[in-house]
Amino acid sequence: MAALVPPPGAPRPNNSNTPPPPNYNPNNAQRNPDSLADNMQNLNINRQPNMPNSAPRPSPFGQAPPFHSSAPPAGAPGAPPPFSRPGPPPAALARPAGPRSGPPQSILPPATAPVRPTGPPVGQPSSFVSRPPPGYLPPVGGLAPASGPPPSPFQTSGLQSSPVSTPLPASGPRSGPGSFPLSQSMPPSSGPGRIMSNGPPMFASGALPGGPRFPPPGNAPQPPVGHPPAMATTAGPPRTPTMHSMLGGPAVGAPQGPTVQQAPPFSAAPQAMRPPPGSPYGSQPWPMQQGQVAPPSQFPGSAQPPRMFGMPPPPLPNQSMTTISPAVGQTGAPLAGSSKIDPNQIPRPVPSSSVLIHETRQSNQANPPPPATSDYIVRDNGNCSPRYMRCTINQIPCTADLLTTSGMPLSLLVEPFALPHPSEEPIQVVDFGESGPVRCSRCKGYINPFMKFIDQGRRFICNLCGFTDETPRDYHCNLGPDGRRRDADDRPELCRGTVEFVASKEYMVRDPMPAVYFFLIDVSMNAIQTGATAAACSAINQVIADLPEGPRTMVGIATFDSTVHFYNLKRALQQPLMLIVADVQDVYTPLETDVVVQLSECRQHLEQLLDSIPNMFQNSKIAESAFGAAIKDAAFLAIKSTGGKLLVFQSVLPSTGIGALSAREAEGRANISSAEKEAHKLLQPADKTLKTMAIEFAEYQVCVDLFITTQSYIDIASIAVIPRTTGGQVYYYYPFSAVSDPAKLYNDLRWNVTRPQGIQVQEYHGSFCKRIPTDVDLPGIDCDKTIMVTLKHDDKLQDGSECAFQCALLYTTVYGQRRIRVTTLSLPCTSMLSNLFRAADLDTQFACFMKQAANEIPLSALLRVREQVTNLCISSLLSYRKFCATVSSSGQLILPEALKLLPLYTLALIKSTGLRTEGKIDERSFWINHVSSLSVPLAVPLVYPRMLAIHDLDSKKEGDESPIPPVIPLSSEHVSDEGIYLLENGEDCFIFVGNLVDSSILQQLFGITSADELPTQYVLQQYDNPLSKKLNEVVNEIRRQRCSYLRLKLCKKGDPSGTLFFSYMVEDQSPNGPSYVEFLVHVHRQIQIKMAS
Repeated sequence: MAALVPPPGAPRPNNSNTPPPPNYNPNNAQRNPDSLADNMQNLNINRQPNMPNSAPRPSPFGQAPPFHSSAPPAGAPGAPPPFSRPGPPPAALARPAGPRSGPPQSILPPATAPVRPTGPPVGQPSSFVSRPPPGYLPPVGGLAPASGPPPSPFQTSGLQSSPVSTPLPASGPRSGPGSFPLSQSMPPSSGPGRIMSNGPPMFASGALPGGPRFPPPGNAPQPPVGHPPAMATTAGPPRTPTMHSMLGGPAVGAPQGPTVQQAPPFSAAPQAMRPPPGSPYGSQPWPMQQGQVAPPSQFPGSAQPPRMFGMPPPPLPNQSMTTISPAVGQTGAPLAGSSKIDPNQIPRPVPSSSVLIHETRQSNQANPPPPATSDYIVRDNGNCSPRYMRCTINQIPCTADLLTTSGMPLSLLVEPFALPHPSEEPIQVVDFGESGPVRCSRCKGYINPFMKFIDQGRRFICNLCGFTDETPRDYHCNLGPDGRRRDADDRPELCRGTVEFVASKEYMVRDPMPAVYFFLIDVSMNAIQTGATAAACSAINQVIADLPEGPRTMVGIATFDSTVHFYNLKRALQQPLMLIVADVQDVYTPLETDVVVQLSECRQHLEQLLDSIPNMFQNSKIAESAFGAAIKDAAFLAIKSTGGKLLVFQSVLPSTGIGALSAREAEGRANISSAEKEAHKLLQPADKTLKTMAIEFAEYQVCVDLFITTQSYIDIASIAVIPRTTGGQVYYYYPFSAVSDPAKLYNDLRWNVTRPQGIQVQEYHGSFCKRIPTDVDLPGIDCDKTIMVTLKHDDKLQDGSECAFQCALLYTTVYGQRRIRVTTLSLPCTSMLSNLFRAADLDTQFACFMKQAANEIPLSALLRVREQVTNLCISSLLSYRKFCATVSSSGQLILPEALKLLPLYTLALIKSTGLRTEGKIDERSFWINHVSSLSVPLAVPLVYPRMLAIHDLDSKKEGDESPIPPVIPLSSEHVSDEGIYLLENGEDCFIFVGNLVDSSILQQLFGITSADELPTQYVLQQYDNPLSKKLNEVVNEIRRQRCSYLRLKLCKKGDPSGTLFFSYMVEDQSPNGPSYVEFLVHVHRQIQIKMAS
């Protein structure tokens, strides 16, 4: 139940002249309201088999065919917001006749690259709490008709791998192919980390009365106007991959494959597959350095590389790989003087600064998507944008045996409301009237560009199940010479991979409900004394100022300590009236019409109440928290009849009433695990009470967001089950600081499937409720929520055919209009193992590994999960080495080009907060919940952060497109005591200040002369000098890119803050794992052992 919310200071309805507040700087122009969906209705995953005909679909009559632009007129209910995004007009794009000529370009002229806006277009309302896509508004309750066959039983474990290899001791980026020596020498190590208090927010000076301040909107770049300029494109013929000599010799062109004949519209792709567009993998030889003897192995039980016998596999056409060559003798044993690797030459992420143009299909073939972390603009030519749906492999294996041999997962990551680029075409709305959208009579799949019309358009073949159906009479159109409907390019549902249908009455089990927001605030003694209550009230007060007026926006508020306090906000009262419910075991709710009222009637009372709450309870000595009673029998009952969004601010462990918890054993009381073997049990919910409540919330379309503002253990593992089941989110502020956290709290609050024949849905992962096997209930969803769908074969697919995946999401806009967002992706099927490795999507596969590991952590010992993660990496690399590699030497570690960085990311995951052996239980619980719905672009940065040098920002050229300086490898070798470094992971931003930094630089950035004067909590101010201004620009750009406020934490050497900073140096050896070089050696040894066994 979300409402369309303008950003603070933006004009809202009936108040268009309200000026923005001073120092306002929104994170992103495309912040949109929360979309509360009722049902992840159909995920169709299909191919086109030969199926017998069945009963024809009854044809509706009397309906005029829809047009490509049929959204309601401006001002009418269901109309999109009154603005238009820059980019192509909503008319259909011309269908390309064939591939473009000329080689693909990879670099944009600096003057032509578009700049993402950091402020909303004029008149665009921004979102509340979360951000669905532009032009489409958040939903309210309701359910879609269930459809689709049930999947097979789920597996009990999310992680599958071969028998565990030799365990590792507890202890983004790409480059080109080549050869380089491998040794077991290591870079210097760094110590473990500890939590430091968060530094104050930016853009403020002195004290912070009245809440956070933001930079003026004039500083933010505006969105480009008109068509996107000429820029780098993924179009063009594929380049022939090359393979470098294992001895470092010149590159040799791979043999050309046979010429592929032009295929009919939407036909299967040929087997020779292009490398992903925008891939930063380049061609680079690896220099070899002869060095010293390798030290003893750091891995217990690891054997020396055995001698290989037999001939290597035959070369494959168009094969590209990376080889890493240690110095070995003829027998495969290390030489006496083993070589030493230059750490600067091993594969690392190399971000691209240019903006790519990605066409989802070219020459009637699926076009592999660019890396998820790159900056690209999508042109929808039939397949959906990779922002909405990505597959771990961009060619589908024909058999289950082929998939098992590859060692790679087959999964979809679906993000239905992902934010598009400002220059992309908006999603178009199609209205079929009372008859509803055209669907297959058998599988209930929705009409899409890959359904084939036959018999002069009178029938169509479903690409999802192969059933031949009758075309509705009012939807009939003759076919052209190419076999396509003559109106295909004029109908979005026939030429676009993502489209929205206006839902008819059959999709409504009840009338659309209003947008309801209910705020529940902790007023216990701890919350009052730490300032958490005041911060929550301040954030709510600022947010409701931007909620739209109107009869469909309703609000309510309650507070709780050991009792629950409701507030009557009716306009007829002179002031809000408190209603106290003392019985927290059997709570009742006062009259619903008294506590949930229209915002237009209670705005004045609500603002007055929020200003008064911190003072009302300032002398409270009640330390108990009746969290369960407040959330279930109070707030839930108040909005049960309408559904809606429940926003809970919690500061202490729930200790009384329904769902009361206690610190579990010594580990829970200290918030630290003392026995690793049993630590995973503390990550499971204490009892089933809260889980039962969460399922009931989801049934009534109530979405719960939880804001944890605490300074102690709070048992996130137990209470987070509520937002995770209801499609909500957990926001964790530990340790909460009244100085530095209110700005982020306010920002977080404001922004806040059918299958094909041959493929089955094996399991779903994410934040949702699944009451029946075929459908997923999503009481709330926003643009950051991702659902992972694990797939498996139940039949053999035909080589050369295409396999289609379709996701249908039923939701309600803020104006009460029911819509169905349908996203379709069609990929070619292949029987060649080499094609699978060439079509692998590294970012998507790694995101799946993270989610599987997060699901497994509460169920297994931490050491076993780390071993399983390592084996997932080894399994796929072993398969490539065994069946696809062309290099004969057993002394080389050979990496497929598309998965070259998989070892580095795997090592980063092992050393992450969720899998490292040290750390607090609540931090690990939060990490698990955060990862469960994390989007693909944010997965890699979370474990492999970005590090930048900010002490020499003045050296950046004025013509650079981005204020972000070059990325530095995550190794302590690259951190100098004379420098200042910024490290961000999408959640937190650390600024490390060396002990020997020049005093003039410290004066320019922080107003101090020595690093010893740097406080642990500090407000980053903008001083009147170029270096300070550039630092603020860098931080603003990072917050815009990550769509998150990113708390700033200042770190210095010699205290826990510095230890925390160096704990993110993934490439160093540490107590949480080996160095990057050592891990490559370990992976290589395990592959050799398995090859020889």
